[in-house]
Amino acid sequence: MWLCGCCLCCVKYLMFIFNLVFWLGGCGLFGIGLWLSFTQEEFSSLPLTFPSLSAANLLLVAGGVTMVLGFLGCLGALKEQRCLLFMFFLILLLLVLTEGVFILVIHMYQDQVDSRAQDELKGGMRRYKMEPKLKESWDNVQRRFKCCGVSNKTDWWEVLEGTLPASCCSMDTDPCVDGWTEPCYQKARQWLLDNIPSVLVFGLCIGVVQIMALVFSMLMYCQIRYAQRMDI
Repeated sequence: MWLCGCCLCCVKYLMFIFNLVFWLGGCGLFGIGLWLSFTQEEFSSLPLTFPSLSAANLLLVAGGVTMVLGFLGCLGALKEQRCLLFMFFLILLLLVLTEGVFILVIHMYQDQVDSRAQDELKGGMRRYKMEPKLKESWDNVQRRFKCCGVSNKTDWWEVLEGTLPASCCSMDTDPCVDGWTEPCYQKARQWLLDNIPSVLVFGLCIGVVQIMALVFSMLMYCQIRYAQRMDI
């Protein structure tokens, strides 16, 4: 009985520590998502498939879910409630599987995702003259990344009847005759890829903590169940 209680206590505090780290990791992901959202606020009128905006939303959702799960795990460990621990285990297992499937699908259908995102952005370009906020977002993107159009500057010719927006040229030259040649989608995508390695390392650490939390939650669940049987 004493050995059983000692094991339960050890697993309990290990579970609490891992979930505390898990919760802090969720706070970190949520914070990065917020930072990215505010940094890219000037692009907010563009479709959500714009690379940096999509990344911000994903990080906000992932961070929020991780924080809730971390809190649930800490509470289950402290209260030694089998129901909370089992719920935590199931939700976390579902989250881990979802993350794995999502990464696999994105990797397998990356070209299709890029193609659809570019089509949506090109569709939004047709409202450039009609929606001031959309116009401002496109101008901000082109000034910031020194790019023109989605896939190339000719995307604007159909929209603006053979001309280019002033933001396609340095110093906002109007009319803009020979704008930047680099496409905005690829420039924005490359910007995201250049800034994402640290986020990926952070995400990998969170993944390891998730696996450890799964192991310790099930260990604690089994220990509590065994201790309750011994008391009967």
